[in-house]
Amino acid sequence: MSNLFGEENSQQPPESVTKTSRRLAVGAELRGGEAHFRVWAPRRTRIEVVIEPEGEAHQLDREKDGYFSGSINHLRAGSLYRFRVDDGDSYPDPVARFQPDGPHGPSQIVDPSAYQWSDDNWKGVAAHGQVIYEMHIGTFTPEGTWRAAIQQLPHLAVLGITLLEVMPVHEFPGRFGWGYDGVGLFAPTRLYGSPDDLRAFVDAAHSHGLGVILDVVYNHFGPDGNFLRQFSPDYFTDKYPNDWGDAINFEGPSPVREFFVENARYWIEEFHMDGLRLDATQQIFDASDIHILADITRAVRRAGGKRETYLVAENERQDVRLLSPHSEGGFAIDSMWNDDFHHSAMVALTGRNDAYYTDYFGKPQEFISSLKWGFLYQGQWYSWQDDRRGTPSLDVDAHRMVCFIENHDQVANSANGDRLGRITDPGTLRAITTLLLLAPATPMLFQGQEFSSSAPFLYFADHETDLAQKVSEGRRDFLRQFRNLATLEIQAELTDPHSPETFERCKLDHQEREKNRSTYKMHQDLLSLRRTDTTFSSQRSDVMHGAILSDQSFLLRFLKGGLEDRLIVLNLGRDLRFNPSPEPLLAPPAGCRWELLFSSEMPEYGGIGTPQPDSEDNWRIAGRAAIVLNPVLIRK
Repeated sequence: MSNLFGEENSQQPPESVTKTSRRLAVGAELRGGEAHFRVWAPRRTRIEVVIEPEGEAHQLDREKDGYFSGSINHLRAGSLYRFRVDDGDSYPDPVARFQPDGPHGPSQIVDPSAYQWSDDNWKGVAAHGQVIYEMHIGTFTPEGTWRAAIQQLPHLAVLGITLLEVMPVHEFPGRFGWGYDGVGLFAPTRLYGSPDDLRAFVDAAHSHGLGVILDVVYNHFGPDGNFLRQFSPDYFTDKYPNDWGDAINFEGPSPVREFFVENARYWIEEFHMDGLRLDATQQIFDASDIHILADITRAVRRAGGKRETYLVAENERQDVRLLSPHSEGGFAIDSMWNDDFHHSAMVALTGRNDAYYTDYFGKPQEFISSLKWGFLYQGQWYSWQDDRRGTPSLDVDAHRMVCFIENHDQVANSANGDRLGRITDPGTLRAITTLLLLAPATPMLFQGQEFSSSAPFLYFADHETDLAQKVSEGRRDFLRQFRNLATLEIQAELTDPHSPETFERCKLDHQEREKNRSTYKMHQDLLSLRRTDTTFSSQRSDVMHGAILSDQSFLLRFLKGGLEDRLIVLNLGRDLRFNPSPEPLLAPPAGCRWELLFSSEMPEYGGIGTPQPDSEDNWRIAGRAAIVLNPVLIRK
């Protein structure tokens, strides 16, 4: 399969777009006082545009390669329509830019040029120096809208966040959901507002110095409201097994690839997104000469133009080919989620290493290795999957690993969607948070984590009765992999994903920012230190070295030279008297002594104070705490 866009440096759009002077190859677009429609339906003989509510029908002309197109001269932005197929039923546009009544309703014509942007001076998002904040718009505020979310952006900027990662907003059925069962990939869901409300959100984020990337799902479609088969069954294939439904046929006709490549650039061009988060890429199957992810990466870079763009991938198999350059057969994605760091942290925080935590112990060596070398599993045997896991990442720059201790999946994969603040002790959580926010990897927070939100984050999805029951049963079955969640008493307590109460419970209360001011201040101070201290902001793991001090205590030493050296000491156990102290990384630079720069046990963070760790009594390291030391010259 040839690359849809040709060679890597080509600036030419798809041929089909060039022919019709359209923004996208398919869909409805306004141009010169008329609406132009185009759709790919290679096995159909007749396609009509049906205007609603009038019922007025206009037949489209058949092109070669299975496309149908035509213009209607009296339509405008806001007009509603469907496509009638072979004189039979009518369906929404597969590339509708908005579905005001949901995925089963008519499509709406949108004028993307009507919004007046104010971000002309925005330079985009670099791969280095980011602090990511994952958010779900429907629960980020009580209102659950783009406009309400805008009001909270100044707080995120002051906190020290640089990049917002928005969970999927593709149109999906029902009143609420995570968004991963999207069916209208070009239509921002009506649940959070209009397309221009989304544009206003991105515009406002840029005005506060915040980038925005969108979580996109290119590995499957949701089970309800997906009408692509009515236009062509070639969108799907049974060649590959898929965990969530039919696999996408990226090895099939070029318009299938075109659909997804154009979707990627669509979010960058029409909504000024700064990039994408690519969901579950291990379920994107493509044996073509050029992988679809490589085409998507190229499309995003081109769409960004002079603005820098950022792509991050989730990949359960930890395949670093995603990060390799195109010249080496890779996909040139900027970063990957590092689940290994999360799993080790969870075991250290909770003491549980069941199910997919089986191959982790939460020990010092795991933290040192994951922050120094990326993935913990780079090809070793992995007992939970009874197979080898991961690929070598020893030479991957630290900033290309995204580390976290909470995200949407992991918080929800508990009995009650509990945040870490409810299932571990405060001291250990403060210590691990210190490590997360000062380590060389790119840190990511999940919404509300910065102020220890009391709101759970549960799995919620509003489906029709039969499908809702199947989803609920599937969720319960998934959680049974954890032995404690397989018990009858816990299974009886699990929430129903389709219950509105489940959804409402997950909404953040931003007043907790003040109520839990100590937690918020610690996050803010740590991110300020990360930003202003060049030793931490450089994100260099090559100058970082680690040493184990005890079964639950370790250090990270940043050897940048002289006064730029930094020392992080983390103790997840009880108080430790390290005497004698035969560890050279504890020694300050020549002519210097260590001075306390930060402690997770400062009273203003809810701690109980920190004694001087290095004294004539040798090293005394407080339990369940993290400290940061910097060298100062000894005055003679």
